Amino acid sequence: MEKIIGREIEQKQLKNIIESNDAELLAIYGRRRIGKTYLIRNAYEKQLIFELSGVHNATLSQQLEVFGNAMSRATGFPIASPRNWSQAFTLLIDYIKPLIKKEKKVIFIDEFPWLHTPRSGFIQAFENFWNTWASKEKNLVVVICGSAAAWMIRNIIYNKGGLHNRVTRKIRLMPFTLGESEEFLKERKIILDRYQLIQLYMVMGGVPQYLKMIERGESSMLAIDRICFTKDGFLNDEFRNLFSSLFDDAAVHVNIIKTLAKKGKGLTRNEIIESSKLKSGGGTSQILDELAESGFIGIFTPYGKTAKDSVYKLVDEYTLFYTKFIEHGKLKGAGSWAKYSRTQSWTSWSGYAFENICLKHIAQLKSALGIASVHTENYMWRYTPQKDDIGAQIDLLIDRQDMCINLCEMKFSNTEFEITKSYAKELQTKMNVFIEKTKTRKTLFLTLVTTNGVKNTGNYIGLIQNEVKMDALFK
Repeated sequence: MEKIIGREIEQKQLKNIIESNDAELLAIYGRRRIGKTYLIRNAYEKQLIFELSGVHNATLSQQLEVFGNAMSRATGFPIASPRNWSQAFTLLIDYIKPLIKKEKKVIFIDEFPWLHTPRSGFIQAFENFWNTWASKEKNLVVVICGSAAAWMIRNIIYNKGGLHNRVTRKIRLMPFTLGESEEFLKERKIILDRYQLIQLYMVMGGVPQYLKMIERGESSMLAIDRICFTKDGFLNDEFRNLFSSLFDDAAVHVNIIKTLAKKGKGLTRNEIIESSKLKSGGGTSQILDELAESGFIGIFTPYGKTAKDSVYKLVDEYTLFYTKFIEHGKLKGAGSWAKYSRTQSWTSWSGYAFENICLKHIAQLKSALGIASVHTENYMWRYTPQKDDIGAQIDLLIDRQDMCINLCEMKFSNTEFEITKSYAKELQTKMNVFIEKTKTRKTLFLTLVTTNGVKNTGNYIGLIQNEVKMDALFK
Protein backbone atom coordinates (compact mmCIF):
# COMPACT_ATOMS: atom_id res chain seq x y z
CA MET A 1 0.00 0.00 0.00
CA GLU A 2 1.28 3.47 -0.90
CA LYS A 3 1.33 6.02 1.91
CA ILE A 4 -1.87 8.03 2.31
CA ILE A 5 -1.11 11.66 3.13
CA GLY A 6 -3.46 13.33 5.58
CA ARG A 7 -7.09 12.18 5.30
CA GLU A 8 -7.02 11.16 8.97
CA ILE A 9 -10.77 11.46 9.54
CA GLU A 10 -11.51 9.63 6.29
CA GLN A 11 -9.03 6.85 7.06
CA LYS A 12 -10.64 6.32 10.45
CA GLN A 13 -14.07 6.14 8.84
CA LEU A 14 -12.85 3.62 6.23
CA LYS A 15 -11.38 1.49 9.02
CA ASN A 16 -14.68 1.58 10.94
CA ILE A 17 -16.50 0.41 7.81
CA ILE A 18 -14.28 -2.66 7.48
CA GLU A 19 -14.76 -3.47 11.18
CA SER A 20 -18.54 -3.03 10.97
CA ASN A 21 -20.87 -6.00 11.45
CA ASP A 22 -23.24 -4.80 8.75
CA ALA A 23 -23.31 -4.47 4.99
CA GLU A 24 -22.05 -1.01 4.05
CA LEU A 25 -22.82 1.26 1.12
CA LEU A 26 -20.32 4.11 1.06
CA ALA A 27 -20.76 7.09 -1.26
CA ILE A 28 -17.58 9.12 -1.72
CA TYR A 29 -17.56 12.28 -3.80
CA GLY A 30 -15.40 15.30 -4.48
CA ARG A 31 -14.07 17.33 -7.37
CA ARG A 32 -11.96 15.92 -10.20
CA ARG A 33 -8.34 14.92 -9.39
CA ILE A 34 -8.86 15.20 -5.64
CA GLY A 35 -7.63 11.66 -4.84
CA LYS A 36 -10.83 9.68 -4.28
CA THR A 37 -9.70 6.65 -6.28
CA TYR A 38 -6.23 6.72 -4.72
CA LEU A 39 -7.70 6.78 -1.22
CA ILE A 40 -10.01 3.79 -1.76
CA ARG A 41 -7.46 1.69 -3.64
CA ASN A 42 -4.83 2.15 -0.98
CA ALA A 43 -7.02 2.03 2.11
CA TYR A 44 -8.74 -1.16 0.86
CA GLU A 45 -5.86 -2.74 -1.03
CA LYS A 46 -6.19 -6.06 0.84
CA GLN A 47 -9.99 -6.21 0.75
CA LEU A 48 -10.68 -5.00 -2.81
CA ILE A 49 -12.02 -7.83 -5.01
CA PHE A 50 -13.67 -5.93 -7.87
CA GLU A 51 -13.24 -2.50 -9.41
CA LEU A 52 -15.24 -0.88 -12.19
CA SER A 53 -14.85 2.65 -13.53
CA GLY A 54 -17.36 4.43 -15.74
CA VAL A 55 -16.22 6.09 -18.95
CA HIS A 56 -17.19 9.70 -19.68
CA ASN A 57 -19.64 10.10 -22.58
CA ALA A 58 -19.53 6.38 -23.45
CA THR A 59 -22.53 4.51 -24.81
CA LEU A 60 -24.38 1.76 -22.95
CA SER A 61 -22.70 -0.97 -24.98
CA GLN A 62 -19.28 0.57 -24.31
CA GLN A 63 -19.96 0.74 -20.56
CA LEU A 64 -21.10 -2.91 -20.54
CA GLU A 65 -17.93 -3.87 -22.39
CA VAL A 66 -15.91 -2.10 -19.70
CA PHE A 67 -17.82 -4.13 -17.09
CA GLY A 68 -17.03 -7.38 -18.91
CA ASN A 69 -13.33 -6.47 -19.00
CA ALA A 70 -13.41 -5.64 -15.27
CA MET A 71 -14.97 -9.05 -14.54
CA SER A 72 -12.32 -10.73 -16.67
CA ARG A 73 -9.54 -9.06 -14.67
CA ALA A 74 -11.18 -9.96 -11.36
CA THR A 75 -11.85 -13.63 -12.16
CA GLY A 76 -8.86 -14.33 -14.37
CA PHE A 77 -11.15 -15.74 -17.05
CA PRO A 78 -12.56 -14.14 -20.22
CA ILE A 79 -16.06 -12.78 -19.58
CA ALA A 80 -18.30 -11.66 -22.44
CA SER A 81 -20.00 -8.29 -22.20
CA PRO A 82 -23.41 -8.67 -20.50
CA ARG A 83 -26.55 -7.74 -22.47
CA ASN A 84 -27.78 -5.26 -19.86
CA TRP A 85 -27.06 -4.04 -16.34
CA SER A 86 -29.38 -6.53 -14.69
CA GLN A 87 -27.34 -9.37 -16.18
CA ALA A 88 -24.14 -7.55 -15.22
CA PHE A 89 -25.07 -7.41 -11.54
CA THR A 90 -26.17 -11.07 -11.61
CA LEU A 91 -22.68 -11.97 -12.85
CA LEU A 92 -21.18 -9.82 -10.11
CA ILE A 93 -23.23 -11.55 -7.40
CA ASP A 94 -22.15 -14.99 -8.61
CA TYR A 95 -18.51 -13.86 -8.43
CA ILE A 96 -18.78 -12.21 -5.01
CA LYS A 97 -20.74 -14.88 -3.12
CA PRO A 98 -17.94 -17.37 -2.38
CA LEU A 99 -15.43 -14.60 -1.56
CA ILE A 100 -17.40 -13.04 1.31
CA LYS A 101 -18.24 -16.16 3.27
CA LYS A 102 -15.48 -15.69 5.88
CA GLU A 103 -14.29 -12.08 5.77
CA LYS A 104 -15.25 -8.60 4.69
CA LYS A 105 -14.52 -7.66 1.09
CA VAL A 106 -14.92 -4.48 -0.97
CA ILE A 107 -16.24 -3.79 -4.45
CA PHE A 108 -15.49 -0.36 -5.86
CA ILE A 109 -17.55 1.35 -8.59
CA ASP A 110 -15.69 4.48 -9.67
CA GLU A 111 -17.12 7.39 -11.70
CA PHE A 112 -20.56 6.04 -10.86
CA PRO A 113 -22.50 8.91 -12.54
CA TRP A 114 -20.90 8.18 -15.92
CA LEU A 115 -22.33 4.64 -15.92
CA HIS A 116 -25.86 6.04 -15.77
CA THR A 117 -26.24 6.70 -19.48
CA PRO A 118 -29.70 7.69 -20.85
CA ARG A 119 -32.23 4.84 -20.80
CA SER A 120 -29.54 2.40 -19.67
CA GLY A 121 -31.38 1.18 -16.58
CA PHE A 122 -28.14 1.33 -14.61
CA ILE A 123 -29.50 3.02 -11.48
CA GLN A 124 -32.50 0.71 -11.38
CA ALA A 125 -30.28 -2.37 -11.73
CA PHE A 126 -27.94 -1.11 -9.01
CA GLU A 127 -30.89 -0.38 -6.71
CA ASN A 128 -32.12 -3.95 -7.21
CA PHE A 129 -28.62 -5.34 -6.61
CA TRP A 130 -28.28 -3.47 -3.31
CA ASN A 131 -31.82 -3.79 -1.99
CA THR A 132 -32.47 -7.47 -2.78
CA TRP A 133 -29.03 -8.95 -2.15
CA ALA A 134 -26.02 -6.81 -1.21
CA SER A 135 -27.65 -5.05 1.76
CA LYS A 136 -28.10 -8.44 3.44
CA GLU A 137 -24.45 -9.48 3.14
CA LYS A 138 -22.65 -8.50 6.35
CA ASN A 139 -19.23 -9.14 4.84
CA LEU A 140 -19.73 -6.83 1.87
CA VAL A 141 -18.74 -3.20 1.42
CA VAL A 142 -19.91 -1.43 -1.74
CA VAL A 143 -18.09 1.82 -2.48
CA ILE A 144 -19.55 4.11 -5.13
CA CYS A 145 -17.57 7.16 -6.16
CA GLY A 146 -18.06 10.15 -8.43
CA SER A 147 -16.42 13.45 -9.31
CA ALA A 148 -19.79 14.97 -10.14
CA ALA A 149 -20.47 15.88 -6.52
CA ALA A 150 -23.84 17.50 -7.19
CA TRP A 151 -25.07 14.45 -9.15
CA MET A 152 -23.96 12.13 -6.33
CA ILE A 153 -25.83 14.16 -3.75
CA ARG A 154 -28.98 14.60 -5.82
CA ASN A 155 -29.23 11.02 -7.13
CA ILE A 156 -27.57 8.98 -4.39
CA ILE A 157 -27.42 10.77 -1.03
CA TYR A 158 -30.90 12.30 -1.39
CA ASN A 159 -32.32 9.68 -3.73
CA LYS A 160 -36.12 9.59 -3.55
CA GLY A 161 -36.48 6.21 -5.24
CA GLY A 162 -35.08 2.76 -4.54
CA LEU A 163 -31.90 4.10 -2.91
CA HIS A 164 -33.73 6.39 -0.48
CA ASN A 165 -31.86 6.25 2.86
CA ARG A 166 -29.83 3.26 1.65
CA VAL A 167 -26.38 4.90 1.79
CA THR A 168 -24.88 3.91 5.14
CA ARG A 169 -21.84 6.22 5.02
CA LYS A 170 -20.72 9.20 2.96
CA ILE A 171 -17.41 11.01 2.52
CA ARG A 172 -16.97 14.33 0.78
CA LEU A 173 -13.27 14.44 -0.03
CA MET A 174 -11.86 17.93 0.12
CA PRO A 175 -8.55 19.34 -1.20
CA PHE A 176 -5.46 19.06 0.98
CA THR A 177 -4.90 21.74 3.59
CA LEU A 178 -1.65 23.70 3.48
CA GLY A 179 -0.15 21.31 6.03
CA GLU A 180 -1.20 18.24 4.04
CA SER A 181 0.14 19.82 0.83
CA GLU A 182 3.49 20.40 2.52
CA GLU A 183 3.57 16.79 3.72
CA PHE A 184 2.56 15.52 0.26
CA LEU A 185 5.42 17.40 -1.42
CA LYS A 186 7.93 16.33 1.22
CA GLU A 187 6.96 12.71 0.60
CA ARG A 188 7.89 13.37 -3.04
CA LYS A 189 11.26 14.83 -1.92
CA ILE A 190 10.22 18.38 -2.82
CA ILE A 191 11.37 20.81 -0.14
CA LEU A 192 10.24 24.43 -0.34
CA ASP A 193 9.86 27.15 2.27
CA ARG A 194 6.35 28.05 3.33
CA TYR A 195 6.18 31.33 1.45
CA GLN A 196 6.79 29.41 -1.78
CA LEU A 197 4.31 26.72 -0.73
CA ILE A 198 1.64 29.36 -0.20
CA GLN A 199 2.35 30.76 -3.67
CA LEU A 200 1.84 27.29 -5.15
CA TYR A 201 -1.35 26.80 -3.13
CA MET A 202 -2.73 30.12 -4.37
CA VAL A 203 -2.50 28.73 -7.92
CA MET A 204 -3.23 25.01 -7.50
CA GLY A 205 -5.06 24.76 -4.20
CA GLY A 206 -4.70 21.46 -2.40
CA VAL A 207 -5.52 19.29 -5.43
CA PRO A 208 -3.10 16.32 -5.26
CA GLN A 209 -2.93 15.73 -9.01
CA TYR A 210 -1.95 19.35 -9.59
CA LEU A 211 0.70 19.28 -6.86
CA LYS A 212 2.07 16.09 -8.38
CA MET A 213 3.17 18.10 -11.41
CA ILE A 214 5.79 20.00 -9.38
CA GLU A 215 9.35 18.77 -9.89
CA ARG A 216 12.29 18.66 -7.51
CA GLY A 217 14.64 21.60 -7.75
CA GLU A 218 11.98 24.03 -9.01
CA SER A 219 11.05 27.25 -7.30
CA SER A 220 7.36 28.05 -7.07
CA MET A 221 7.77 30.64 -9.82
CA LEU A 222 9.42 28.18 -12.22
CA ALA A 223 6.88 25.46 -11.44
CA ILE A 224 3.91 27.76 -12.03
CA ASP A 225 5.50 29.07 -15.21
CA ARG A 226 6.05 25.57 -16.65
CA ILE A 227 2.77 23.98 -15.51
CA CYS A 228 0.48 26.89 -16.38
CA PHE A 229 2.00 28.91 -19.20
CA THR A 230 3.85 26.54 -21.51
CA LYS A 231 1.94 24.93 -24.37
CA ASP A 232 2.00 21.42 -22.90
CA GLY A 233 1.67 22.53 -19.28
CA PHE A 234 -0.74 20.34 -17.32
CA LEU A 235 -2.85 23.28 -16.12
CA ASN A 236 -2.67 25.31 -19.30
CA ASP A 237 -5.97 23.87 -20.56
CA GLU A 238 -7.30 21.95 -17.55
CA PHE A 239 -10.17 24.41 -17.26
CA ARG A 240 -11.57 23.28 -20.61
CA ASN A 241 -12.22 19.76 -19.37
CA LEU A 242 -12.86 20.51 -15.71
CA PHE A 243 -16.50 21.58 -15.83
CA SER A 244 -17.61 19.46 -18.79
CA SER A 245 -16.55 16.35 -16.89
CA LEU A 246 -18.54 17.35 -13.81
CA PHE A 247 -21.77 18.78 -15.21
CA ASP A 248 -24.01 17.58 -18.05
CA ASP A 249 -24.61 21.10 -19.36
CA ALA A 250 -21.68 23.12 -18.09
CA ALA A 251 -22.20 26.35 -20.06
CA VAL A 252 -24.23 28.06 -17.34
CA HIS A 253 -21.86 26.84 -14.63
CA VAL A 254 -18.91 28.34 -16.50
CA ASN A 255 -20.86 31.57 -17.06
CA ILE A 256 -21.42 31.95 -13.31
CA ILE A 257 -17.79 31.09 -12.55
CA LYS A 258 -16.54 33.78 -14.92
CA THR A 259 -19.01 36.30 -13.51
CA LEU A 260 -17.78 35.67 -9.96
CA ALA A 261 -14.16 35.79 -11.12
CA LYS A 262 -14.69 39.46 -11.96
CA LYS A 263 -16.13 40.25 -8.52
CA GLY A 264 -13.59 39.28 -5.88
CA LYS A 265 -15.77 40.37 -2.97
CA GLY A 266 -18.63 38.16 -4.11
CA LEU A 267 -22.20 38.59 -5.33
CA THR A 268 -25.65 37.80 -4.01
CA ARG A 269 -27.90 35.39 -5.90
CA ASN A 270 -29.83 38.25 -7.50
CA GLU A 271 -26.62 40.03 -8.48
CA ILE A 272 -25.36 36.83 -10.12
CA ILE A 273 -28.59 36.47 -12.09
CA GLU A 274 -28.38 40.08 -13.26
CA SER A 275 -24.65 40.03 -14.08
CA SER A 276 -24.80 36.64 -15.83
CA LYS A 277 -28.05 37.49 -17.64
CA LEU A 278 -29.73 34.37 -16.27
CA LYS A 279 -33.41 33.66 -15.76
CA SER A 280 -34.59 33.85 -12.20
CA GLY A 281 -35.88 30.55 -10.84
CA GLY A 282 -35.01 27.31 -9.11
CA GLY A 283 -32.55 26.33 -11.84
CA THR A 284 -30.08 29.01 -10.76
CA SER A 285 -30.25 27.94 -7.13
CA GLN A 286 -29.53 24.34 -8.15
CA ILE A 287 -26.52 25.36 -10.23
CA LEU A 288 -25.14 27.47 -7.38
CA ASP A 289 -25.59 24.52 -5.02
CA GLU A 290 -23.81 22.24 -7.50
CA LEU A 291 -20.86 24.61 -7.78
CA ALA A 292 -20.70 24.91 -3.99
CA GLU A 293 -20.86 21.14 -3.42
CA SER A 294 -18.10 20.68 -5.99
CA GLY A 295 -15.91 23.16 -4.10
CA PHE A 296 -15.71 25.91 -6.70
CA ILE A 297 -17.66 28.59 -4.86
CA GLY A 298 -18.18 29.40 -1.22
CA ILE A 299 -21.42 30.63 0.35
CA PHE A 300 -20.99 33.28 3.03
CA THR A 301 -23.71 34.69 5.24
CA PRO A 302 -23.13 38.36 6.14
CA TYR A 303 -23.04 39.15 9.85
CA GLY A 304 -26.49 40.05 11.11
CA LYS A 305 -28.20 38.71 8.00
CA THR A 306 -29.98 35.49 7.05
CA ALA A 307 -29.23 32.80 4.47
CA LYS A 308 -31.31 34.60 1.82
CA ASP A 309 -28.74 37.42 1.93
CA SER A 310 -25.83 35.04 1.31
CA VAL A 311 -22.89 36.14 -0.80
CA TYR A 312 -21.31 33.74 -3.29
CA LYS A 313 -17.57 33.92 -3.92
CA LEU A 314 -15.24 32.04 -6.26
CA VAL A 315 -12.91 30.14 -3.92
CA ASP A 316 -11.30 27.50 -6.16
CA GLU A 317 -7.70 28.58 -6.53
CA TYR A 318 -6.99 27.18 -9.98
CA THR A 319 -10.24 28.47 -11.49
CA LEU A 320 -9.58 31.96 -10.16
CA PHE A 321 -6.00 31.86 -11.44
CA TYR A 322 -7.01 30.56 -14.87
CA THR A 323 -9.65 33.22 -15.47
CA LYS A 324 -7.28 35.93 -14.25
CA PHE A 325 -4.04 35.05 -16.03
CA ILE A 326 -4.30 32.14 -18.47
CA GLU A 327 -7.56 32.54 -20.35
CA HIS A 328 -7.22 36.16 -21.45
CA GLY A 329 -3.64 36.77 -20.40
CA LYS A 330 -1.40 38.45 -22.94
CA LEU A 331 1.71 36.62 -21.76
CA LYS A 332 2.39 33.06 -22.90
CA GLY A 333 5.35 30.70 -22.75
CA ALA A 334 8.39 30.46 -20.49
CA GLY A 335 9.02 33.46 -18.27
CA SER A 336 5.39 34.62 -18.23
CA TRP A 337 4.82 34.23 -14.50
CA ALA A 338 7.97 36.16 -13.62
CA LYS A 339 6.68 39.06 -15.72
CA TYR A 340 3.19 38.88 -14.24
CA SER A 341 4.59 38.95 -10.71
CA ARG A 342 5.80 42.52 -11.26
CA THR A 343 2.36 43.85 -12.20
CA GLN A 344 -0.46 45.46 -10.22
CA SER A 345 -2.73 42.70 -11.48
CA TRP A 346 -0.55 40.16 -9.63
CA THR A 347 -0.63 42.25 -6.44
CA SER A 348 -4.42 42.46 -6.34
CA TRP A 349 -4.80 38.76 -7.21
CA SER A 350 -2.29 37.58 -4.57
CA GLY A 351 -4.07 39.55 -1.85
CA TYR A 352 -7.43 38.02 -2.74
CA ALA A 353 -5.98 34.52 -3.14
CA PHE A 354 -4.35 34.73 0.31
CA GLU A 355 -7.69 35.79 1.80
CA ASN A 356 -9.25 32.68 0.27
CA ILE A 357 -6.59 30.49 1.85
CA CYS A 358 -7.26 32.00 5.26
CA LEU A 359 -11.00 31.40 4.84
CA LYS A 360 -10.24 27.71 4.22
CA HIS A 361 -8.00 27.44 7.29
CA ILE A 362 -10.19 28.95 9.98
CA ALA A 363 -9.62 25.94 12.26
CA GLN A 364 -5.89 26.69 12.15
CA LEU A 365 -6.54 30.39 12.77
CA LYS A 366 -8.68 29.59 15.80
CA SER A 367 -5.96 27.34 17.17
CA ALA A 368 -3.34 30.08 16.73
CA LEU A 369 -5.64 32.55 18.51
CA GLY A 370 -6.11 30.12 21.41
CA ILE A 371 -9.86 29.81 20.85
CA ALA A 372 -10.05 26.31 19.35
CA SER A 373 -12.38 25.16 22.14
CA VAL A 374 -14.68 28.20 21.87
CA HIS A 375 -17.79 27.83 19.72
CA THR A 376 -17.67 30.31 16.86
CA GLU A 377 -19.60 31.33 13.76
CA ASN A 378 -17.78 32.79 10.75
CA TYR A 379 -19.16 35.65 8.70
CA MET A 380 -18.26 38.37 6.26
CA TRP A 381 -19.66 41.89 6.64
CA ARG A 382 -20.01 44.89 4.42
CA TYR A 383 -21.81 48.18 4.66
CA THR A 384 -22.63 50.07 1.47
CA PRO A 385 -22.52 53.81 2.17
CA GLN A 386 -25.64 55.94 1.83
CA LYS A 387 -25.18 59.52 0.56
CA ASP A 388 -22.29 61.03 2.57
CA ASP A 389 -21.96 57.95 4.76
CA ILE A 390 -18.77 55.86 5.03
CA GLY A 391 -18.73 52.26 3.76
CA ALA A 392 -16.69 49.37 5.14
CA GLN A 393 -16.02 45.68 4.46
CA ILE A 394 -14.66 42.90 6.66
CA ASP A 395 -13.82 39.69 4.82
CA LEU A 396 -13.60 37.44 7.88
CA LEU A 397 -15.36 37.96 11.16
CA ILE A 398 -15.08 35.26 13.85
CA ASP A 399 -18.07 35.66 16.16
CA ARG A 400 -17.30 33.95 19.48
CA GLN A 401 -19.58 32.50 22.14
CA ASP A 402 -17.45 34.19 24.81
CA MET A 403 -18.85 37.60 23.74
CA CYS A 404 -15.86 38.58 21.62
CA ILE A 405 -15.40 39.07 17.88
CA ASN A 406 -12.17 38.79 15.90
CA LEU A 407 -12.20 41.18 12.93
CA CYS A 408 -9.59 39.63 10.63
CA GLU A 409 -7.48 41.42 8.05
CA MET A 410 -5.38 39.22 5.75
CA LYS A 411 -2.24 40.63 4.12
CA PHE A 412 0.09 38.85 1.68
CA SER A 413 3.66 40.16 1.53
CA ASN A 414 7.14 38.75 0.83
CA THR A 415 8.51 40.79 3.74
CA GLU A 416 7.20 41.96 7.08
CA PHE A 417 4.00 43.90 6.55
CA GLU A 418 4.20 47.57 7.50
CA ILE A 419 1.18 49.43 8.85
CA THR A 420 1.05 52.90 7.33
CA LYS A 421 -0.75 55.85 8.90
CA SER A 422 -3.43 55.71 6.21
CA TYR A 423 -3.98 51.96 6.72
CA ALA A 424 -4.18 52.39 10.50
CA LYS A 425 -6.82 55.07 9.96
CA GLU A 426 -8.70 52.73 7.60
CA LEU A 427 -8.68 49.95 10.21
CA GLN A 428 -9.98 52.25 12.93
CA THR A 429 -12.70 53.50 10.59
CA LYS A 430 -13.76 49.91 9.82
CA MET A 431 -14.13 49.18 13.51
CA ASN A 432 -16.07 52.37 14.14
CA VAL A 433 -18.46 51.74 11.24
CA PHE A 434 -18.97 48.13 12.33
CA ILE A 435 -19.81 49.16 15.89
CA GLU A 436 -22.14 51.91 14.73
CA LYS A 437 -24.05 49.87 12.16
CA THR A 438 -24.30 46.55 14.03
CA LYS A 439 -24.81 48.01 17.53
CA THR A 440 -22.67 45.17 18.84
CA ARG A 441 -21.79 45.07 22.53
CA LYS A 442 -19.17 42.41 22.08
CA THR A 443 -15.45 43.06 22.58
CA LEU A 444 -13.68 43.51 19.24
CA PHE A 445 -10.19 42.11 18.59
CA LEU A 446 -8.62 43.46 15.41
CA THR A 447 -6.55 40.55 14.07
CA LEU A 448 -3.88 40.71 11.36
CA VAL A 449 -3.03 37.52 9.45
CA THR A 450 0.16 37.94 7.43
CA THR A 451 2.78 35.85 5.67
CA ASN A 452 5.84 37.20 7.49
CA GLY A 453 4.51 39.15 10.45
CA VAL A 454 3.96 42.84 11.09
CA LYS A 455 6.87 45.25 11.21
CA ASN A 456 5.60 48.12 13.33
CA THR A 457 2.67 47.21 15.56
CA GLY A 458 4.46 49.08 18.33
CA ASN A 459 3.58 52.32 16.58
CA TYR A 460 -0.13 51.52 16.94
CA ILE A 461 -0.46 50.04 20.40
CA GLY A 462 -4.06 49.13 21.16
CA LEU A 463 -5.10 48.92 17.52
CA ILE A 464 -3.91 45.42 16.58
CA GLN A 465 -4.90 42.92 19.29
CA ASN A 466 -3.74 39.68 17.60
CA GLU A 467 -1.14 38.70 15.01
CA VAL A 468 -1.05 35.39 13.15
CA LYS A 469 1.78 34.42 10.78
CA MET A 470 1.54 32.00 7.86
CA ASP A 471 3.26 29.19 9.80
CA ALA A 472 0.10 28.82 11.89
CA LEU A 473 -1.88 27.95 8.76
CA PHE A 474 0.27 24.85 8.23
CA LYS A 475 -0.57 23.30 11.62
